[in-house]
Amino acid sequence: MNQKDIYVKNMPLPQTIQAWQEALQKINFFSGGTVTTIPVDKALGQVTATPVFAAHSSPPFNAAAMDGIAVHFGDLAAASEASPIRLAGERFVPVNTGNALPRNFDAVVMIEDVHYLSEDEVELSIPATPWQHIRTIGEDIVTTELILPEGHKIRPIDQGAMLATGVTEVQIKAAPRVKIIPTGSELIQPGEAPAPGQIIEFNSRILAGYLNEWGAVAKRAAPVSDDQKKLRQAIQSAVQDNDIVIINAGASAGTRDYTATVLAELGEVVVHGVAIKPGKPVILAIVENTPVIGLPGYPVSAILTMRLFVQEMVYNFMGMQKPAAQWATARMSRPLHSAMGVDEFVRVTLGQVGKELMATPAGKGAGAVMSLVRADGILTLPAGSEGVGAGEEVQIELLRPLTDVHSTLVAIGSHDNIIDILANQLHKNRPVIRISSAHVGSMGGIMAIRRGEAHLAGSHLLDEESGEYNISFIKRFLPNTALQLINLCYRQQGLIVAKGNPLHIRGFQDIADRNFSFINRQNGAGTRLLTDKTLRDLDLNPTAITGYEHEEYTHMSVAAAVACGSVDCGMGILAAANALGLDFVPVAEERYDLIIPEQFISDEKIKTLLDLIRSSSKFQELVERLGGYSLRDSGKVMYEQ
Repeated sequence: MNQKDIYVKNMPLPQTIQAWQEALQKINFFSGGTVTTIPVDKALGQVTATPVFAAHSSPPFNAAAMDGIAVHFGDLAAASEASPIRLAGERFVPVNTGNALPRNFDAVVMIEDVHYLSEDEVELSIPATPWQHIRTIGEDIVTTELILPEGHKIRPIDQGAMLATGVTEVQIKAAPRVKIIPTGSELIQPGEAPAPGQIIEFNSRILAGYLNEWGAVAKRAAPVSDDQKKLRQAIQSAVQDNDIVIINAGASAGTRDYTATVLAELGEVVVHGVAIKPGKPVILAIVENTPVIGLPGYPVSAILTMRLFVQEMVYNFMGMQKPAAQWATARMSRPLHSAMGVDEFVRVTLGQVGKELMATPAGKGAGAVMSLVRADGILTLPAGSEGVGAGEEVQIELLRPLTDVHSTLVAIGSHDNIIDILANQLHKNRPVIRISSAHVGSMGGIMAIRRGEAHLAGSHLLDEESGEYNISFIKRFLPNTALQLINLCYRQQGLIVAKGNPLHIRGFQDIADRNFSFINRQNGAGTRLLTDKTLRDLDLNPTAITGYEHEEYTHMSVAAAVACGSVDCGMGILAAANALGLDFVPVAEERYDLIIPEQFISDEKIKTLLDLIRSSSKFQELVERLGGYSLRDSGKVMYEQ
């Protein structure tokens, strides 16, 4: 069978979920796995297969709840400060907390209220009440009472309760066994240096981590090359002794994507292709009464589709409900368009900027794993939606607690490696302060401040007429915003070139004359403005620069393009060149400032940030190690309005 014959049209998500649930019910998947009996001491995190009842009462006897003496409460009925009662001989018995109450005694007087006249005689001036300071038999739980219901995840306190009532063994539901099979001839193991076309296999580690976090027992298989016979053998072996099998990559319809073909030969393909983005080519199949899920190869697609189709399976297998998602209401910082006809899952970062919780897309691309690392939540755009407008209220499924979001500084604007140093130093602060940064260029940062999306923005915009940085742009685009412009650093900008500068590039004139390939920064970036100014000063037309239209969004991305040999050079900072072991041709020193609205200057997070910049010797040492920076005005207010 040609695999394209079984690549069905995209099924809507609700229909897909229903079809998959019916297929799982048909094979009795939700009846769960085996039930085993294990010692309570080893049951932490396991799920009870049957209800647990107390074997005996707790406490199993009447016990003293205080250090003191056991008495007959009637003996003290008339006791007072004016007429204390004396007890001697067998009318009292010393007890410690937890001791069994002596027979026929019915109260305990705590030691602080006992005045010993001698070893055998005490004086008491406070009356006692029946059973005071006594833990009675079964006060906590009585024999045969329910301790834990079926389907309960055992916590440390649950272990203690069982042991306290004489339960030493418990029946638990075996967690689902999951085998993850990564596929692709291009895969190499972490630690190996990738050659062109090779990819480090890390997806299976991510998937196994989430599965284990959900309660499954996940194991990774060795990667299987793009070979139908080998893939068939791997699947046949995995379904023999696992409850779920996950195949990563090969789910699409490319010439080397064999998963759907093999699954159709071995069993039933329930669904191939779902109307979602990312994650469209997911495969849901049954082989020998075992669910087999083919996930896309891109990491973000794989993670999101596993959350959609596998997470609930794991919990239901153990008779548990999937934990309820946590939601927050936020306001979109910018318009977001969506393709009609698919459910789209958008990664967003969140920040409490003033009174508004602002949501900003964290990045696109099913392979952009860092977009999930940085994401605070997921925005779902349903199939019938064309998107959301700027300022529109949206519901966000949280990926991290709101407390973390509220401790976040939102930095939008020009990229600089110092921002990463600040983020790490602030994360070591107590309480922790996070920086959520979006690299959209200096003008993008100014616009973010204008729209109220950010606490601060990095900027290095040069006004050619005045020779001043940032101020004229602030006056033009932020005339009504009270703010401070605070210097972060001065930095060396120049051409990043290969190690040793083998092409002997000396400047833009060489790039134009010798047709070297160049990579540019995006429109609105300060580095782009500096590039354009330099070209004008040299009377060079941008069309003379090969690659002028080829854009990247950060200095490190420019450096990475040079390092891998895809371009000959690009404009960036010395620190980026140093970071990747490249050479550098200086062009100019520029000033890099932080724009901070006045309303946030008194925010504790901003105050901590500024204190770090102005007074931390460790911060200054780390910046100096990067190379190409001067901190001579760092923390100085350069302009205020």
